[in-house]
Amino acid sequence: MSKFCIIGNSVAASRKAEERPLAGWGEFLGDFLTPYFEVRNYARDAMTARAYYTDRFISLLNLLSPGDVVAIDFGGVEQRIDNPVRYHGYREFREFLYLYLAAVQQEGAIPLLMTPVARCVFEPDGSVADTRDGYPQLIREVAAETGTPLVDLNQLTTGMLQELGPQRARQFYRWVDAGEHPHHPDGLIDASHFNEAGAREVARLVAIGLDNAVGLPFGMVDRAAVSVPSAYPPFSSEFTVEAPEYALHSEARVGSAPVFAGPRNGQVVSGLQKFSGTVDPGTSYILFFERGAYVGGAHVGAGGKWIWRRAFRWAAGEWSVHAVGLTEHGVSPVGGVDFTVVETVEPPVVLGPREGKLSGPRPRFSGTAMRGASHVAIMENERLIASAPVQEDGTWKVAHAHDWKPGTHLLEFVTVFSALHSAPTRHTLRVHGIPEGNWIRESTTSREPCADPCEHLPFAGRW
Repeated sequence: MSKFCIIGNSVAASRKAEERPLAGWGEFLGDFLTPYFEVRNYARDAMTARAYYTDRFISLLNLLSPGDVVAIDFGGVEQRIDNPVRYHGYREFREFLYLYLAAVQQEGAIPLLMTPVARCVFEPDGSVADTRDGYPQLIREVAAETGTPLVDLNQLTTGMLQELGPQRARQFYRWVDAGEHPHHPDGLIDASHFNEAGAREVARLVAIGLDNAVGLPFGMVDRAAVSVPSAYPPFSSEFTVEAPEYALHSEARVGSAPVFAGPRNGQVVSGLQKFSGTVDPGTSYILFFERGAYVGGAHVGAGGKWIWRRAFRWAAGEWSVHAVGLTEHGVSPVGGVDFTVVETVEPPVVLGPREGKLSGPRPRFSGTAMRGASHVAIMENERLIASAPVQEDGTWKVAHAHDWKPGTHLLEFVTVFSALHSAPTRHTLRVHGIPEGNWIRESTTSREPCADPCEHLPFAGRW
């Protein structure tokens, strides 16, 4: 029997009963393969290409035998430019893929590249939104360049979502209203991870991809099992409400109006904004309207909490959403919130160190960024080296903790706003100091480099 090993992040990871409705496609893949292959699922939460390679990968390599298949499923969390631990620039991500392919092949096993799944997000025109920031295309290019088998799971799940449509798609995801699941009494909106029904269908799609991939062993897939599609999910409850407009125009009102906790009134947000708040306990459902038109609804938890997000991305512009609660005694007064949606993020302004001017070996970076931004990411050679929080007045600053080598450095500064980020602002930094190779540095080579702070003598050119 050969092994089919899965390495990747939380979308594929197997789950325990207490984690439901969360499920990973890797736990169901064995139902669609022949008995000649044993599925071993090594996918883990928040695992990135860098973290797995430097932590767990060697254990897997020692288990491999010729003829085993290793599915490499990264690219789902590496785009998080606001998270230094997770973020991989395009070049770094490519380099790790090359390393994985070479290491698996060296053990006589067969590497398989996979693109990350699509998220449950739709554009206003009803098409599935691309939220993966170019990483699926990087994987496709590496597969074509190296002749590696590929399962384009991004393309397969995009097709699945397009077929389901926004009215049904969330029924395959870990997306529940308040009060719908005992593990999430206040509700949960997760457009990235699947529930059991969705994970099983994605596992079936993976098997279809395996059956069509070039370069994999013959007889992997149980074609009879693959030919039976998952049950078609029903419409989400918010799309089954009949005549919702009566609640907006009713003259009889009971109780208090719904209160919005997020977004705040007047807040600048992205098109994937989640809405949350409270309403009087005993309210069963809450309806949302924009310019008098019904745009969705959500169940209310026992304590009056609610959470909601549109299946569609909001377009850029000024928006005003109103909400009405439904109770057995009638409808609530109307509550509302105004907000602004942005689709593009302005690059940051770098004020210091000034462009092209000399700086000491510990430069202090500072500048301004657009209103509502959370961070400014600083990169060198496409690698994230620092992250500066943006204050309410739009200013940001950060001092790097280590000495910079003397010379000229080209840096990129990127504004991070929710799930969006700007184009880079390129900035030249000139660092003054004792050059590498100078006798002042090299004359103290008998000792290991000292930690900061250090009062040892003589001075070795480091601040």
